[in-house]
Amino acid sequence: MSEKQAATTEDIISDAMANPSPAKSIGDPGITPLSPSHIQNDTDQMQTQQSFVVVVAIDFGTTSSGYAYAFTKEPECIHTMRRWEGGDPGVSNQKTPTTILLTPDRKFHSFGYAARDFYHDLDPSESKQWLYLEKFKMKLHTTANLSIDTDLHAANGKRVKALDIFAYALAFFKEQALKELSDQTGGDFDNNDVRWVITVPAIWKMPAKQFMREAAYKSGLVSRENPEQLIISLEPEAASIYCRKLRLHQMVDLASHTTQNGISPTENAGGAMVQAKEHVRRNRQSRTFLVENVIGELWSELEEGDRYVVVDCGGGTVDLTVHQIRLPEGHLKELYKASGGPYGSIGIDYEFEKLLCKIFGQDFIDQFKIRRPAAWVDLMIAFESRKRAAAPERTNPLNINLPFSFIDYYKKFRGHSVEHALRKSNVDFVKWSSQGMLRMSPEAMNTLFKPTIDHIIQHLTELFEKPEVNDIKFLFLVGGFAESPLLQQAVQKMLQGRSRIIIPHDVGLTILKGAVLFGLDPSVIKVRRSPLTYGVGVLNRFVEGKHPPEKLLVKDGTRWCTDVFDTFIAADQSVALGEMVKRSYTPAKPSQQVIVIHVYCSEKEKVGFISESGVKKCGTLRLDVSGTESTSPRREIQTLMQFGDTEIRAMAVDVSTGRTVKASIDFLSH
Repeated sequence: MSEKQAATTEDIISDAMANPSPAKSIGDPGITPLSPSHIQNDTDQMQTQQSFVVVVAIDFGTTSSGYAYAFTKEPECIHTMRRWEGGDPGVSNQKTPTTILLTPDRKFHSFGYAARDFYHDLDPSESKQWLYLEKFKMKLHTTANLSIDTDLHAANGKRVKALDIFAYALAFFKEQALKELSDQTGGDFDNNDVRWVITVPAIWKMPAKQFMREAAYKSGLVSRENPEQLIISLEPEAASIYCRKLRLHQMVDLASHTTQNGISPTENAGGAMVQAKEHVRRNRQSRTFLVENVIGELWSELEEGDRYVVVDCGGGTVDLTVHQIRLPEGHLKELYKASGGPYGSIGIDYEFEKLLCKIFGQDFIDQFKIRRPAAWVDLMIAFESRKRAAAPERTNPLNINLPFSFIDYYKKFRGHSVEHALRKSNVDFVKWSSQGMLRMSPEAMNTLFKPTIDHIIQHLTELFEKPEVNDIKFLFLVGGFAESPLLQQAVQKMLQGRSRIIIPHDVGLTILKGAVLFGLDPSVIKVRRSPLTYGVGVLNRFVEGKHPPEKLLVKDGTRWCTDVFDTFIAADQSVALGEMVKRSYTPAKPSQQVIVIHVYCSEKEKVGFISESGVKKCGTLRLDVSGTESTSPRREIQTLMQFGDTEIRAMAVDVSTGRTVKASIDFLSH
């Protein structure tokens, strides 16, 4: 079948004036969009309001995860989860590491500190059989053609289905949260009374968001029959919602630390962060945060139309969002599509790994990771706590404990000592200390941070050059990586006083608390920007001089232009919550049961044809028209698509009967 013909089978006729028959003559999914239009309406059509007793948000992070909740009757009380068993020196453990352990026969064993400690205590010969996974969330961002069957690699090199791992993790959080809620309320807490919220990076594409939803269905968090019970929250949006409620004692304002008595601002800011941490530690016991139900003190300084940027620096990704405040309710409007990239703090871990490869050889490190996976995990934990001690003003070295099995295995592998390797490696700033530690100078540590911080600063610089991003009053630095004094200093240097930099105290929990607030009122973000251009391929009447001759298709004497891109929504276009894009389609044959329409997307704002470079097939719109056969000679299926929410949704109606047609958009099946 020639390409031209192939294209026509998925082409749709777009010409409101055309006579109604051409669709039928084209063949299979011939569908005629009638009148394209954008309609503004309330979201009622899409979701029926359910009443929930409690909102539970799960922050499923690359490096650490946790949950928080609030009862709908006391929305100003946000409870963060119980303390976890375990914990690391120098790391505040309000959340638990995103690590999961499966038994040798692939059953769920444990999550978080429990998984890590159990894995660590296994005998090396035994640990090879167990499946241990960490930092696996990034796979959803980096996999180009993500599907339900995407695999992950455990520490021992074995493959597991990503969907299973994500479902196990969500099932674990469901169990923990319901247990805590049952203890709180003194009875068995019913999952149907919970509205669940899962946080994802704003720069994630639709397949990754849908993957999270599929994992939630698989884990039993919510059922497919009741999709509204789960909402996907975008991480920087959640942070933004929480930051609006901040009281002045709940944050550090880097800009207000001006030079006094000869102390440089950075030292002062560092001191402020230490005090903030102390404050958090004292309040940690309570685990309940009171949120102002009015707008916080900081916002009393904001006027209608003021703009601010949220920079969410997590373990895996950095997400930048630009919001504008709308008073009096304090609703939010997105001014520029979310941007960012895989520049989270795990980039520093990769740099450390590269450094070890340089000193000890890539061949050894690869072998060591597979042969002694638990010791490798130990080494990375030791590095993690030193990573957190890195600071611009630091002068004394950072010592990293090398596990005994590393020293021992290296000697067997190479025939000489670790000390010898360090001496001959020519890596400056890294020495061997007689206590069996790698001794890194502060310069060496700062060098590991540099590539990641440079990426973030470059991205911020580009963002601030956009016309929509001028006049920014505040920059909120949130996410676990925001605690890094090196990152804080770099952002300060880049902004040069253009905006005030605000860091909430319990910066690692900002997203979690904001996600709870979002679950209590998802309509707080009134206007978003579409990250991509979405549309379908259609047939238009061929116009000489306007359409390229190679797109001409003659069917029953009528000249058509194939492959025309019918835009539903353009990249960076503003779209209000509840705004619908409306199209009408007609089945090709009266007996047709399902209409399948391919959805295309592009990063470009203007797209003419689906065959242009940069346009990809990204999903399918399915309309199940079975059981809607009607006597009218021409059935019209009116489809409504909603792009203003955190996920894209579709619904459809058979115009002649008024009956609802089952409609779905799928971004995961290829």
